Order: sequence, then C-alpha cells, then structure tokens
Amino acid sequence: MSAQLVAVLAVITVALVFDYTNGFHDAANAIATSVSTRALTPRAGLIMAALGNFVGAHLGGHVAATVGGGIIDPPTGMGGLGIVFAGVVGAIAWNLFTWYFGLPSSSSHALFGGLVGASLCAVWFGLDAKVLWSGIVDKVLIPMVASPVVGFVLGGLLMIAIMWTFRRSNPRVLGRRFRRAQTVSAAAMAVGHGMQDAAKTMGIIVLALYTGGYHADKTDIPEWVFLACSTVLALGTYSGGWRIIRTLGRKIIDLDPPQGFAAETVAAGVLFTTSQLGLPISTTHSITSAIMGVGATKRLSAVRWQVAGSILIAWVLTFPAAAIIAIVMYLLTHWLF
Repeated sequence: MSAQLVAVLAVITVALVFDYTNGFHDAANAIATSVSTRALTPRAGLIMAALGNFVGAHLGGHVAATVGGGIIDPPTGMGGLGIVFAGVVGAIAWNLFTWYFGLPSSSSHALFGGLVGASLCAVWFGLDAKVLWSGIVDKVLIPMVASPVVGFVLGGLLMIAIMWTFRRSNPRVLGRRFRRAQTVSAAAMAVGHGMQDAAKTMGIIVLALYTGGYHADKTDIPEWVFLACSTVLALGTYSGGWRIIRTLGRKIIDLDPPQGFAAETVAAGVLFTTSQLGLPISTTHSITSAIMGVGATKRLSAVRWQVAGSILIAWVLTFPAAAIIAIVMYLLTHWLF
C-alpha cells in the first residue's frame, strides 16, 4: 500500500470522525426544542433526528460541491492531503471543546476555519495552497452573518402570526396541537441538518480523493460517500449531545409548543433554502437565532441574554480557534513526516 493511499485513508477516517462529532454536537439543533416542550421524548427525538440526517444527506450535493471546490485549493499529493488532515483535526478539537462546555457553536465554521488555517500555514512552508477568499466571503462569511439575522426576524414574525391567529384558542388545546405539529417541524430540521452538515463531510472526502489522485472531479460525489457520511452522521446524532440540548432547549428561553414549532419551522426553511443555493451555513446559528427571535416576541427579558452572549462569543471564536488548532496540527505533522 502506497504512502499516498495511506494518507488518503487517514483523511477519510478523520473526516468521518468529524462527521460523528458533528452528529452528537449538533443533535440538539433538531430536537432540543421538541424535547424541552415534551413534544418528543429524548430517545424518540434522537431516533427521528438520526433518520432525518440520513435522508437529508442524500439531498446535500450542492453544499458538498461548495465545500469540495469552493473553500480552498490545495496542491495534489501528500502536501495537499496534509492540509486537509490538519484542517479537519482542528475542527474536531474545537467541536469537542465546545461540546464539553455545552456551547452550541458551529461545526461548519470550525471546519472552514481549520481548512483555512492549515492552508495558510502550508503557504508559509512554500506549498502552492490557495485560500479561495472570494468563495469564503460569498458563500461562508456573508451567509454566516445573514442567516442568524434572517432566523431571528422570521422567527419573531412567524410567532407573532401564530399568536394573532390563535389568540382566542384554549391554551391547553393549542399546546397539545402544536406538540403534534412539532414532530413535523423537528423532522424537517433533521433533514435540513443532514442536507447541510453531512454534505460538508462529503465535500471533504471528495477533496481528499481528488488531492490524492483517486478521483477526477472535486464536485462529483460517489454514492459510497453519500452512504458513509449519512450513516456516520446518523450514528453520531443518535449518540446524543445532552449538554448542548440543555443549553438550546432550556437555558436560552423556556419554550412552549407554539414557540418550539415556530423556531423549528423557520430554521428548517432557512436550511432548505441555503442548501439548494449551495451555501454551507450553520444549523446551530439558524435554530439558535430563531429561538431568540421567537422568545423576544414574548418580552425581551424572556431571552436569557447572558447565555446568548456566551453562545455569541463561541460563534466569533470558532473560525480563528479552529484555524489555530489546525496550524498547530499542520506544524506537528510537517515535523513528524
């Protein structure tokens, strides 16, 4: 077995490890609101989220193509594989750190930060690695800022519409009906998460295959990559992510079923739309901002802004922190090999 094939297999392995950590890190995105309103039991919610992730992964080809060919352009061969390896390890490390502290940060932006950091470090060593800044600005940074704003505004508007439409309804009957409706909105969130987050791992694997000389097109996704990434993401999701579920479901705001339905519906809509446009956004940003927008319609003090501030700090730190970890990892692998 050649050294280059071993390197390709190593990158695929760490990519699937990232996929798994993404699953348990972001399981909260799909089910936290439904669990907190008791629309779903935790175990039923995780099963549904895992199945939704599996289905959504097969619909995320546009996002995978963006990740594979629109973020960085590494050189072919061992040098390029080292960049991708270090970038993914940086993302995994940041995922584990934020999971430990229960912070719903973005696995997506951790991945992009890791790839950019490793690429910039490789350039310093004389490799012909390129960071595609125009693609990062257009397809990562602008959506990164815009999607939470859209989620917050639309979450508030939908909640206002629900409150006005059902203003004369019996609260107990209304809660029961919206709990049932939440099974649909949570399922949509799970599919949207698969469309976004499994697709990013697919893009990484295809990028590794292309860089290693085992695939001819960075935007063409083989079927086995779809199956591998969707299965691993589903397994990671089923393993849970209770620390972050508690943060999203209870610490930001005490949600009732109509609020949970509104937040999930808006977040799912944002994920479906951006996936079709090939924009790799954060599912975490989408659902968290929607929860805040929904909560703000009750009263501004209903949102625990101190918790929201901690989440915001994690968002801001994600890209550079993952980049720094990836740089350290690249230096280590460069020194060892």
